Amino acid sequence: MSSNGGETPQKEPLIPKHGGYRKLKSFQVAQLVYDVTTRFCDRYIDKRSRTHDQMVQAARSGVQNIAEGSQASGTSKKFELKLTSVARASLEELRLDYEDFLRQRGLSQWDRADLRRQALIDHRPRTADEVATWVKDVHDDFRQTNSAPLSTSSTQSTPSTKSTAPPTYPELAANAALILIAVACGLLDRQLAAQSEAFENEGGFTERLYHRRQGARKNL
Repeated sequence: MSSNGGETPQKEPLIPKHGGYRKLKSFQVAQLVYDVTTRFCDRYIDKRSRTHDQMVQAARSGVQNIAEGSQASGTSKKFELKLTSVARASLEELRLDYEDFLRQRGLSQWDRADLRRQALIDHRPRTADEVATWVKDVHDDFRQTNSAPLSTSSTQSTPSTKSTAPPTYPELAANAALILIAVACGLLDRQLAAQSEAFENEGGFTERLYHRRQGARKNL
């Protein structure tokens, strides 16, 4: 208790609470991208090729650097920013690999107005199995109706986007991965902006340590 009868104010911890990356939406989507990419590469990319390893490693880097950055945030906001930026760059590299895959095989890359993009986002898949099921449903629905459905839910109507050729599984799978990568990158862009602002306004471990020492000297 203080001399005026009030409670002693709690000091801000020198190392604040950190970690908790598993609750980050960016981590969850990046991890889904990693799982989807591993399955995609095993199915459609020669396992002996450098592309196979590079795509899997780029996807893994996105996940691992988000986690490491979150864990490092307690002692170094600067390092957290750096690692989050590395995660964002890794996913951008992966995005280019998927785009190359489609272009080099003469497969279609969906534009931003394609109804299937929002359909997958609204579907909110949480596992690679759920993404694979969505891809199969889109493929099967096209064969049945000669259209690409907006939604694969049996309880909703399914407006469609007309296409001149039936989509193949590799085309659908690669575009689904690109949509998930775009979501992850958007989340990381917002995360980087928030981290930059926090670092600018609050500083990091060095600044907290300086203020703690200054406060201790004043109380001598």
